[in-house]
Amino acid sequence: MAQAAAEIHSGRILIKNIGLLLSGNLKNPILDANAIVVQDGKIDSLGKESDLNTSGIDSTVDCKGAAVSPGLIDSHVHPVFGDWTPRQNQLNWIDSFLNGGITCMISAGEVHLPGRPKDIVGLKALAITAQRCFDNFRPGGVKIHAGAPVIEKEMVEEDFAEMAKAGVTLLGEIGLGSVKAGEEARQMVAWARKYGIQSTIHTGGPSVPGSGYIDKDVVLEADADVIGHINGGHTALPLTQIECLCEQCSRAIELVHNGNELAALHAMKTAKELKQLDRVILGTDSPAGSGVQPLGILRMIAMLSSLGDIPPEIVFCFATGNTAKIRNLDGGMIESGRAADFVFLSKAQHSSGKDLLDSIRKGDLPGIGGVMIDGIQRIGRSRNTPPAETLPEFL
Repeated sequence: MAQAAAEIHSGRILIKNIGLLLSGNLKNPILDANAIVVQDGKIDSLGKESDLNTSGIDSTVDCKGAAVSPGLIDSHVHPVFGDWTPRQNQLNWIDSFLNGGITCMISAGEVHLPGRPKDIVGLKALAITAQRCFDNFRPGGVKIHAGAPVIEKEMVEEDFAEMAKAGVTLLGEIGLGSVKAGEEARQMVAWARKYGIQSTIHTGGPSVPGSGYIDKDVVLEADADVIGHINGGHTALPLTQIECLCEQCSRAIELVHNGNELAALHAMKTAKELKQLDRVILGTDSPAGSGVQPLGILRMIAMLSSLGDIPPEIVFCFATGNTAKIRNLDGGMIESGRAADFVFLSKAQHSSGKDLLDSIRKGDLPGIGGVMIDGIQRIGRSRNTPPAETLPEFL
């Protein structure tokens, strides 16, 4: 059920018998803890159960040895309104992503809205409306940061100030509108940054009508905060250009499911060689022409770990803590004071891996046994992942 964030409260919860606790933090990806205490939707404390204050517990989750990860964050989606996408004329797509472990989504622009206004007054109105709608309406409880205007020519500084004052914090993909030149984009990125609005730039070949080819020179000159789908959405830049972007730019490196897998692996390898894996974040770039991918982030984690030779506990950080830091979110990491957004995971039944991490390293998807958002159980066993070998018990 969709609901506003403040309508229900979690109370005090004990999550115990955790077999593996993934932190979302690259510096310490696996925590030496088997229990978490949640208070009113936030992480109160974590550690060994015997060392925690478990008085006044309202409910308990017995993990029975299952793993717990921070809720996964999709850094690149294109919502419209409600839980419907006109791109594929599909209902309940966000709820399906929840069943893939997604607890938070970041809009890269509401570009699929039929009749999307491109005049300055209209695009500002759409951004403010989308921001308000998804702030009030959370399909399945998923947090959707929306209201990301696609910038157009003739916008001025006052337009960005007005949107920021109204609550807009994101720009849609630069390059999907009429602004495609690096110099022009750089000026608008600077205005956006001045007023606390984060920017993402389209990278690679065109995707929707009106978009264009954005190469490394435009990306470098524009200096947006996030290099959107550096592996193409859908068509990637040459690998040499991707290397240049990783080496010559300090901005976030976004890898997406609906892009070129070889290019994604190459970008990640380059970031690793630069010792800058903290810049890597994951998205799906969906809904798109290739469809809706509820397990897109899990598939990216398995692909990057198995083919990219990166430990899965590190790759989980790309989809959690890295994104939370770059996107200024309160979830994404297991630490006191952060949002109690969790995914309960285990090795999928009949996987050849000896445990959860080994199964992912071998390319298998994990099974999801439950998802919490703000300490509220949103689902039990996922309807989309392979069956989990171990299921938590929500008491």
